[in-house]
Amino acid sequence: MEKCSKCGNPKIIIHRKESGQSLCSDCFIRSIQKKAIQTIKKEKLLEKGDKVLVALSGGKDSVATLDILETFRQRHIIDICAVTVDEGIDNYRQDGVDIAISHAKRLGIEHKVVSFKDSFNITLDEIMKKENHRGSCTYCGVFRRWIINKAAKDMGATKIATGHNLNDESQAILMNYLEGNIDNLTKLGAKTTSKSDKFTVKIKPLREVPEREIGLYVLARNLDVHLDGCPYSSQSFRGEVGEILQDLSINHPTIMYSTLRGFDKIKPAIKKELSPSFTYSNCEICGEPSSNKLCRVCTFLKELDCEINF
Repeated sequence: MEKCSKCGNPKIIIHRKESGQSLCSDCFIRSIQKKAIQTIKKEKLLEKGDKVLVALSGGKDSVATLDILETFRQRHIIDICAVTVDEGIDNYRQDGVDIAISHAKRLGIEHKVVSFKDSFNITLDEIMKKENHRGSCTYCGVFRRWIINKAAKDMGATKIATGHNLNDESQAILMNYLEGNIDNLTKLGAKTTSKSDKFTVKIKPLREVPEREIGLYVLARNLDVHLDGCPYSSQSFRGEVGEILQDLSINHPTIMYSTLRGFDKIKPAIKKELSPSFTYSNCEICGEPSSNKLCRVCTFLKELDCEINF
């Protein structure tokens, strides 16, 4: 009978093909927490006294991020607040919003829910009905970052924590390689900083944890999460790249790790030689930081013929 590689417990919940480890529930939970803490320490993601804004969607990745960062709050190392972005996707988003509200109340942390509709007077569903749209993920990513960065400033956060996992990171690396998007490659990593102090530092504690293990972690921890996938995700280039990596992982189980580690080795050279030199000012319409007269949010809203009223 197969037993836990750590403690000998016969109740196995996972066999890690890439390492050969078999783990019981308790040892698996500790292994995920340990991996996230190692990333936090190695990359110097947290400092004592930080107020960390968690981008809390209610999905498995953001809830797991909140759960692990809560251990630092309990030890009085950091404070935590959270923001949930409601993109306006019918029959999908509200469940995640409700779960996020529940976790924030359970932990007693400051929490905001901010919608695309309230911020930009348009929902993602309404955008996708327009003939001249650029694709759901283009708007969602830009609009969400705008909301989250503004919320961080409003709530006095020193860091923004997102739930990006190993799958997300390896997908982003491969996508930007394939598209030749060097600017984006210079911005990837465990900690995203900017030459402008108008942007709050972003951190990714779970970037070395596979997506399937995060799903198992929240189940093992009995954490309520929104498990449905975004109905627009299948239309994205990221989704296609994700399928390629998943297929490769069947016969090459360490492929996502090697993609991440290989990129981390060359990133300093890419950043040194190819980082764009932006001069940041404020967007003429919304007042948020921008390297052009208009930020991307306001540029997109004008393209969509939306009434802009900040």
